[in-house]
Amino acid sequence: GFFRYLMEQGAIQHDPTLELENPKLMRALPRYLTPEEVEQALRAAVRSGQVVPVLAGSALLNRAVAPFVDFLVKVMPSPVDLGPVVALNLATNQEEPLDPLPTSPLTALVFKTTADPYVGRLNYFRVYTGVLRSDSHVWNATKGREERIGQVFFLRGKHQEPTAEVVAGDIAAVAKLTETSTGDTLCTKDRPYLLPGIKFPEPSYHAAIHPKSQADLDKLSGALARLVEEDPTLRIRREPDTNETLLGGMGESHIDVAVDKLKRKFGVEVRTELPKVPYKETITRPVKAEHKHKKQTGGRGQYGHVFLELEPLPRGGGFEFHERIFGGAVPKEYIPAVEKGVRAALQEGVLARFPVVDVKVTLYDGSYHPVDSSDISFQIAGREAFKKGMAQANPVLLEPIMRVRVTVPDEYTGDVMGDLNTRRGRVLGMTSADGKTTIEALVPYAEMRRYATELRSMTQARGAFEMEFSHYEEVPPHLAQQIIAEAAKARAEKEAED
Repeated sequence: GFFRYLMEQGAIQHDPTLELENPKLMRALPRYLTPEEVEQALRAAVRSGQVVPVLAGSALLNRAVAPFVDFLVKVMPSPVDLGPVVALNLATNQEEPLDPLPTSPLTALVFKTTADPYVGRLNYFRVYTGVLRSDSHVWNATKGREERIGQVFFLRGKHQEPTAEVVAGDIAAVAKLTETSTGDTLCTKDRPYLLPGIKFPEPSYHAAIHPKSQADLDKLSGALARLVEEDPTLRIRREPDTNETLLGGMGESHIDVAVDKLKRKFGVEVRTELPKVPYKETITRPVKAEHKHKKQTGGRGQYGHVFLELEPLPRGGGFEFHERIFGGAVPKEYIPAVEKGVRAALQEGVLARFPVVDVKVTLYDGSYHPVDSSDISFQIAGREAFKKGMAQANPVLLEPIMRVRVTVPDEYTGDVMGDLNTRRGRVLGMTSADGKTTIEALVPYAEMRRYATELRSMTQARGAFEMEFSHYEEVPPHLAQQIIAEAAKARAEKEAED
């Protein structure tokens, strides 16, 4: 620890009466060093990386906050201690070291953005080199746009302290920048430099969010945009297959905090639930199907007659439509209508009304009526023929499979491997380095929706993972029956509510 460091540096002589683990050690230091010497040695030890300080306190209870800030000022390295800042000179496209001094060209990094109820959009920034002044113009090197700087101020808790300038090493804020967001570099237009941006981690946990009322729905889009602007580690996306809006973050608690902020700061209430799994359906054997749509209502009737051949495609094959009509059995002008009808049928499969994929459909025969045939008639014929064929083609459910990389301390490897097996995972390989093991596996998405929370519990918050979509696979039959039954029950409940 620090005492050992002092002895190694020759700042104090070894005293056999003091053990290195003695809790009274720090109280004995004044016998050897003045407070100034301790502070100087500690600062040097932290700067060199030989000592890592650990401080305890509570922001919630306002305990030890002021001593913590004092410690930062007195002990932690200043910008000058850290040496030159490396920035990309956009004029030469070469990286250059810039001294963290007021005399260097201006470079500042925006590290936070908030929506202030009084001044509007507020950008927090740190000046790495040079000086940023109030009532000036700067160049946003990230966006390639000029921004006008109004009044710059330091933040002292809830209070804003106006200042004429912010010099290298200082942190300040400015309001009402129109183009600037978190991660952007500010500089001068005549000396454009780009600082390394902030790399935000990908979300490891997603929740589906649903507005509680129509008023909440009307405000939701704007509130989410402002929420993500304030916290770039949050992500919003729309899942087209399930028609859900998904809010992604670093974990369940992160999402809870974001939902609370939506209500408290933006006046939007939402409820959250686990995202639905975007299942799909497909066929497993080729079949032929026919449908004749014929309707007579007194005037002009409806007539469309088609023969379709359905064939399975490899995973990821999507949808293909072909026609093999001879002799004008189906006129050319009606063939697009048949395809349109088939595409409509793809939206809801016959098992649980999930989208249908990986199917090749060929229109190979049919008939028409010179008066009663129309686009709509052949759309209906194509749609119904496909439904008939799919029901006969041994349809199956498909589920998304994720490629997962889990990194944990070596002592948790066995537990994590066993847990992945219970999630129907297939381990692809493992690598170990520096006391940590990275496990790569393929796991169904249905088993991963709460994994961020469960991995944290399993590894005492020392594990991390990332995942990405890999491919679709057939759902095991016993699980497929359960999913189909649950989907039918959900539809029945929704119809009863309507």
